[in-house]
Amino acid sequence: MREVAVVGVGHTRFGKWERRTAVELFSEAAQQAMEGAGVEGREVEALFVGSALGDFGEGQAMIQAQCRAELGLGLIPCTRFEGACASSTVAVRDAWMWVASGAYDLVLVGGTERVLPMGTPLATRTFAMAMHSTYEVPAGLTFPGVFALVARLYSRIYGLPLERLREQMAQVSIQNHRHGARNPLAQFYGKYENLKVEEVLSSRMVCDPLTLLDCCPFTDGAAALLLCAGEKARKYTDTPVYILGTGQGAGGPMALFEEELVKPPSRVSSARMAFRQARLEPKDIQVLELHDCFTIAEIVALEAMGFFPEGKAGEAVEEGQTEIGGRIPTNMSGGLIGKGHPIGATGASQVCMIVQQLRGEAPRGNQVDPVPEVGMVDTMGGAYGTLCHLILGRRG
Repeated sequence: MREVAVVGVGHTRFGKWERRTAVELFSEAAQQAMEGAGVEGREVEALFVGSALGDFGEGQAMIQAQCRAELGLGLIPCTRFEGACASSTVAVRDAWMWVASGAYDLVLVGGTERVLPMGTPLATRTFAMAMHSTYEVPAGLTFPGVFALVARLYSRIYGLPLERLREQMAQVSIQNHRHGARNPLAQFYGKYENLKVEEVLSSRMVCDPLTLLDCCPFTDGAAALLLCAGEKARKYTDTPVYILGTGQGAGGPMALFEEELVKPPSRVSSARMAFRQARLEPKDIQVLELHDCFTIAEIVALEAMGFFPEGKAGEAVEEGQTEIGGRIPTNMSGGLIGKGHPIGATGASQVCMIVQQLRGEAPRGNQVDPVPEVGMVDTMGGAYGTLCHLILGRRG
C-alpha cells in the first residue's frame, strides 16, 4: 500500500443557504480544493461524494453524477456514499484505499448536504431512518431520545448523579460553542462565545436530560479534499498531510448493545483499527475532531477511543483537558455543536479541520500551539451504526 496525502482542501460556510443546491455547494468546496493544489479537472481520476438526505430534501439522487458535471470533470468513475453522519468519512476512507492500492493517483472526495430547507419534522423523521425501522422508529425513538437514554445509562453505570453529569455535559457545550464562535466557517460564528453552565442547563428541554444547547444543529454546507499518491504530493503543495491510519466499524439495533451503549463496540473496534494501522496510541494524538452530536456523545467517545478512563471524561472536560494546553484538544473547530452538522458533509469537514490544524492555519484562538504533528477524526453514523476513524500526520 502506498502513502496517501491530502494536498488540497475546500470548505463552504456552514449555515442556511437560500439559493444554493447541494451540488453547487459541493462544487464550491471542490473548486477551492483544486485551486489550492493547482489541479485542473482533467487531472482528477475519480470522484467520491458523501450525501445522506439529498433524496428526501432536494429530491436529488445520483448526486455524484451531478457534481461531476457541475465541476466539468472527465467521464470518470463517480460514487455516492451513504453512512448517515459518517457518509463522507467513509468516502474519504474508500478514496484513500483506491489511491493506496495504486489504482488512482489523484482523486476528489468530500460531502455535501442541505438539511435546513427540510424543516425540523421532516428532517427528524428522515434522519430517524438510520435506526431500526421495525423496532425502534415505530416506538417513537429519535436521535435526541437515543442520547438521552445514553446519558441516563451512563449516570447509572458509573454512579454519577444525573445533575452532576449534566454539569459536565454543559462544559462540553460551552467549550465547543466557544470554538465555533471563533471559526468563520461555523454556523454559530460570533455567537455563544461566553456561555455559562446555567444557560446550557436552562435552555429549552429537548429530551430529558438534553436541552437545546446540548444538541448539535442541522445545517447546510459542503467540504472537499484532494488525495494523491504520497510520492507526488510535493507537486501540488508544500504542506501535504498524510493519512496514517483508518478504521471502520458497524453496529445494529440498540437492543444488541444494552449497557455497551456507553462504550459502543463499533467505535472501540474502529478506533483500534486506525491506531494499529498508524502504529500509534491515544497518547500520540495531539488534536481531535470527534462526533459531538450531543454533549454526552463527546464524553462517551473520548472514553471509547481510549483518551480517558471509563466514567472520567466529563471530569477531564471540566479540568480543561480537551482545551488547548490540555491532554487532547478536541473539536477546536466547534465540532458539530458549534460548527453545525450537515450530515453527509460532516466527516469531510472534520478532516479539513484537522488538515487546517496540522498546517497551522486554524482560526486565531483555535490553533493548537505548537502546531500538532498528528490529528484524528471520529465520525458516527446512526446510533453507532457506522463508525469511521482517520489518523492524519504531517509526515508520512
